[in-house]
Amino acid sequence: MRRTWHEDLAVTDRSSWRRPWSEVRGRFERALPAEGGVVEARPDLGGGAATPSFTLPEGAGGGIATDLGETRIGPRTFRWGAATHVMGIVNVTPDSFSGDGILADQPGETIARAVAMATAMAGDGAELLDVGGESTRPGHAVVDVDDELARVVPVVAAIRAALPEVPISVDTTKPAVAGAAIEAGANLVNDVWGVAADDALARLAGEQGVPLVVMHNRAEARYRSFLAEVIADLERALERALAAGCAWETLLVDPGFGFGKTPEHNLELLRRLDALHVLGRPIVLGTSRKSTLGKVLDLPADERLEATLATTALAAAAGIDVVRVHDVRANVRVARMTDAVVRRQAAATAGDPG
Repeated sequence: MRRTWHEDLAVTDRSSWRRPWSEVRGRFERALPAEGGVVEARPDLGGGAATPSFTLPEGAGGGIATDLGETRIGPRTFRWGAATHVMGIVNVTPDSFSGDGILADQPGETIARAVAMATAMAGDGAELLDVGGESTRPGHAVVDVDDELARVVPVVAAIRAALPEVPISVDTTKPAVAGAAIEAGANLVNDVWGVAADDALARLAGEQGVPLVVMHNRAEARYRSFLAEVIADLERALERALAAGCAWETLLVDPGFGFGKTPEHNLELLRRLDALHVLGRPIVLGTSRKSTLGKVLDLPADERLEATLATTALAAAAGIDVVRVHDVRANVRVARMTDAVVRRQAAATAGDPG
């Protein structure tokens, strides 16, 4: 016979399981921190001074990000908040998801392709170049450290020689590759596993004095509160990087569009880009040609330019600092047009990449 709702309630009522409070009280004691920096109340003065308040402790910053300042990345200093900068992607791989991998059978041919691509991107308005030797798409094949070194280091050195005024980023998870690339001329480390507990790349960046992009990632798309967890993961990663020796002004963050996230997560990320500013650091965003765009429009990677441009406009409108793209010229134009509207960046001074 089926029980009534109040009979079910009686069965699940846990009050009968409780131990006497006197027996368990000691398990629930708390030691709270002492208050500091209290401004005492001055009722005699009246007005705002009549009640107590807090003031900043000695040496403490306000923690409210109104000005992100600037970051020196190799030959250039970037003043954050004035514009959305464009980073061109140079994939030294045979298996890039976007079909733009330039790895050839002969190393000399690979280097020539890389320099030609980098030169064209710089001419189209790219202000940074990101060189990577391992695909990071979902399900990618892991590249041995020696193979990645052989791919990346000669390309970085050749681009540095050809374009001495353009900052170069090395996209890697391997400290050995990052260190060798810095020696070859890279100015920025782009860590796609920046939220991992291991701090080796952060320690390397701190010791070498180069900026670091800390990117969000997860091994699987499992979340309870998606955006809150992305921000919390990135905040912990920034704290680890500081503890590892990185200076605050050298750190950038990337929410990891497409990394450990479903298409629905990625679209929510685009809707809430403005929330990332709570981290108080410049934001890098890489949406170019990614699978979420293809799933929305049911298009292959080589037909996702318009979708990418839409995300670049959204990014610039949300105050994102750097967009990482394959098709530089079109994205530069979109970023500059959006900046002219949203950031009041004068079109006459922006110029045109051609």
